[in-house]
Amino acid sequence: MSKHLLNTVIVFFVTLIKVCDVVSFGEVIYAINAGGDAFTDSMGIKYDRDPLFGKVGTASDYGKRLLIARVPANDQVLYQTERYHHSTFGYDIPIKEDGDYVMVLKFCEVYFNAPNMKVFDIVLNGDHTIVADLDIYDRVGQGVAHDEYVPFSVKQGRLYYSEEESDIRGGKIRVEFIKGYRDNPKINAVYVIKGKPSDIPKLPSMPEMEDWKVVEDVEGEKQGGAGRTRRPSGPRTPDPYAVDDSSLMLPVFVAIGAFIPLLFCLCKL
Repeated sequence: MSKHLLNTVIVFFVTLIKVCDVVSFGEVIYAINAGGDAFTDSMGIKYDRDPLFGKVGTASDYGKRLLIARVPANDQVLYQTERYHHSTFGYDIPIKEDGDYVMVLKFCEVYFNAPNMKVFDIVLNGDHTIVADLDIYDRVGQGVAHDEYVPFSVKQGRLYYSEEESDIRGGKIRVEFIKGYRDNPKINAVYVIKGKPSDIPKLPSMPEMEDWKVVEDVEGEKQGGAGRTRRPSGPRTPDPYAVDDSSLMLPVFVAIGAFIPLLFCLCKL
């Protein structure tokens, strides 16, 4: 087999694997990179350029100052760019067929470094609160990817979420980020697949803080345990009970030496 033919075969199989990865977790019917340009992630999902450029809200790439945790390096840009607005805003998503769907909302807190600084709700189709009081920092901290998974179904022009339902108008549903009393709502990226939650690759789980504490405690015991060789931090303090007793008698001898001549003079008188 020639080298050129071998390279062609390798490229074919690599492409096939990428296609299978996308197909394996459902048909992507909508994907946008909020506040950013078109982008294809490591799973092969093709995100369109943000359709709200120059229309609503503010696009920001402030997150590019940070390295985003929980995601591959190539996918960090999805969490580094965002769109926020001083009022409620949203995206219209075309739905053409009945079936089960999952909406994935991607977030990352790249500005605030404390909880209760940015809190907002997310509403689907004008009627369903799919995420209430979202505080990204409180969920995962700063510079850490966070995804919300929202399953819903569509049947005969109606949307079903949990035990609620609503009408679909004009063949589109709408996801909105609601302005609250704590800063501005935002979104980093959105995609919708036709499928079930089990079909979607999830972000790796967050390590529990208690686990980190245990690791730190173990390391501390290793460094400060009984077997550790300690170095003195200064000169050793003299032992007050180790002083030579003869030095204590010196004042007595001096006093006796001074008293004897005085006594001799008194006797002559």
